[in-house]
Formats: sequence, structure tokens, C-alpha cells
Amino acid sequence: MAKLADRTYGQALFDLSVEEGRVDEYAGQVKVIARAFEENPQLLQLLNHPQITREEKTDVLTNCFSGRVADDLTGFLVIIVKAGRQQFIPDILKYFLDAVKEYKHIGVAYVTSAVELSDTQKSAVEKRLLDTTGYVSFEMHFNVDASLIGGMVIRIGDKVVDSSIKTKLETLSRKLMKIQL
Repeated sequence: MAKLADRTYGQALFDLSVEEGRVDEYAGQVKVIARAFEENPQLLQLLNHPQITREEKTDVLTNCFSGRVADDLTGFLVIIVKAGRQQFIPDILKYFLDAVKEYKHIGVAYVTSAVELSDTQKSAVEKRLLDTTGYVSFEMHFNVDASLIGGMVIRIGDKVVDSSIKTKLETLSRKLMKIQL
């Protein structure tokens, strides 16, 4: 149910932003809203509280965001609350931002290596990804996992390229176990 709600509302907001030619404007303002929910988890708790009426919840949202973000976005949040889907607001906002990244051909890559990569190596990895994918830029996330022994694991969306020594050793071990003498 959660995936359906975030997809439905997030896609509706994305379609509206494209239709009105305000993708960048909405994306910037949605980031502000998402940050407000991230930094103030009690806001979502308040919106989910069963003893607070929907009218009071919409008043809180209007007071928080009116004048800070476009009236369309404030109205969008009010619609979500009136539909009783306020618990999905962070997921809806994330879906919208992901749709904007896809629309603008911005990839999100998670690179895990056995050792810390230098800035030159990080740039080389990003350049290689740009050359081999259809993205025009990447949002790069680098992590270190010493258990990989060597090599790296790169994840972009649901695609994973694993060239780590750890995986190669595990694969070799499985193949050796299948050998019958």
C-alpha cells in the first residue's frame, strides 16, 4: 500500500511540475519540505496523531509552509492529509525527487571499495560511469568495506557490478565445491 501511495501522489506531483514547466522550482521546494520532515520527526508524529483532527493537521501544514514554498505544494500536502495518507509524505517526496533525477538524466551511484579512493580515482570512476551509461551526471556515494579485499562494487538503481575479490573468491569456492573426484 505504501508503494502505491508514494507512486500515485509522487507521480501526480511530478506530472504537474512537468506540465507547468516548473520541475526545477518544485524540486528545490520539495527538498526544503523533505528537509523539514527529516529535521523535525515530531512533525510527522503530529500529523499521524489520531486525536488531532484533519483540519488541525492541515492548519499546521499551512502555517509551516505557506509563504515558504509554492501554494501548489502546500495545497498538495493538504490534499495528502485530507486523504489520510500523511504517513507517506516522506516517501512521496522521495519518489518525486527520484523522478526528477531520472527526468534530468541524473544517476545515483553507490560505489563501495576495499580502500579509500583518492579524488582522482573517484573522478575516474564517475567519468567511466558517465561514458558507459545514458546519464549526464551522477550523484556519487562512496563507501569503504575492507571485507571486499580488493576491487569494488558499484550499484546504480537495481543494477550491480561486483568486481570485488571477495565475490570472485566466493564464486571460485562454490565452483570447487561442485567438482567431484
